[in-house]
Amino acid sequence: MSEPHRAVASFAEVRALMRALPGPDLEAGTRAAQREAQLTKPAGALGRLEELVQWLSTWQARHPPVLARPRSCVFAGNHGVAARGVSAYPAAVTAQMVQNFIRGGAAVNQLCKTFDADLRVYEMALERPTRDFTSAPAMEEDECVRAMAYGMMAVEPGLDVLCLGEMGIGNTTSAAALCLALFGGAAGDWTGPGTGVAGAALDRKVAVVQAGVERHGFHLAGAGPADPLAVLCCVGGHELAAIAGAILAARLARTPVVLDGFACTAAAAVLFSLDRHALDHCVVAHVSAEPGHRRLLDRLGKAALLDLGMRLGEASGATLALALLRAAVACHCGMATFGEAGVSGKAG
Repeated sequence: MSEPHRAVASFAEVRALMRALPGPDLEAGTRAAQREAQLTKPAGALGRLEELVQWLSTWQARHPPVLARPRSCVFAGNHGVAARGVSAYPAAVTAQMVQNFIRGGAAVNQLCKTFDADLRVYEMALERPTRDFTSAPAMEEDECVRAMAYGMMAVEPGLDVLCLGEMGIGNTTSAAALCLALFGGAAGDWTGPGTGVAGAALDRKVAVVQAGVERHGFHLAGAGPADPLAVLCCVGGHELAAIAGAILAARLARTPVVLDGFACTAAAAVLFSLDRHALDHCVVAHVSAEPGHRRLLDRLGKAALLDLGMRLGEASGATLALALLRAAVACHCGMATFGEAGVSGKAG
């Protein structure tokens, strides 16, 4: 794999890298398809497992694809908007959960053990939450760029696949605001229960999302398309900016990416809004129970691998999807061809 680019220092550098994204390695993808056609099964019989092998080969730029070094990354950040009562849990839970990850007590720790993934947890200045985006931009440009650069540094040479996720009380509120500003609609279309808010608390959360987006002029009648990076600054979060940076760096390093749930995919949507092909190296692990996620996947043209009613975050769904990737590679590399097995091919 190629060496990752250095971290960015400005939005101008982000845009320059976006213009230099490498495309797919079609030769490697073709070799995967050619082998798939020779394996002892009807064509297409393994469904999306076949697609995953071709996707991995295409974006790793090699055949056969390799899953010797997968990594799960959890970016943790605090949100000033949490003070508006948009979550069922206090903001202190973010730091407490980071310690739980470090001690090995979270769901993602168990999934990483099960599927042999290296887990890395990145704290994003938890003592300095973003500003409440209903009254000020969540981040200034330099702060947002630093968070993106931090995410980019998580992409080291030699990784075979990157599973991305987040932890941050208030981040489904931020994710809903990102989606509303980028894609329009109504705040209620994008805003869900998150950690479990309902009734009046959910109504308050919807109102906060609407107020925040309108506060920054992104959802006013007659307003033109929003600048995605400005949207990220105004209503995003440190961990969401870091995820966007990691996705960008992974593309430059030819590392396939597995996205987790709603908040993670909303961060990815910022890059999609800059370039409709920016997420071609990404698959989405699962459809979150958060109602805006299915709507977002439709906008991105992505079909999730799993639909299990999960809404935990912390890269849990992305890490779980490693089971499918490992199964796909094992079948592709381990199955016999018709010729090797002495099995007759399709008649005619």
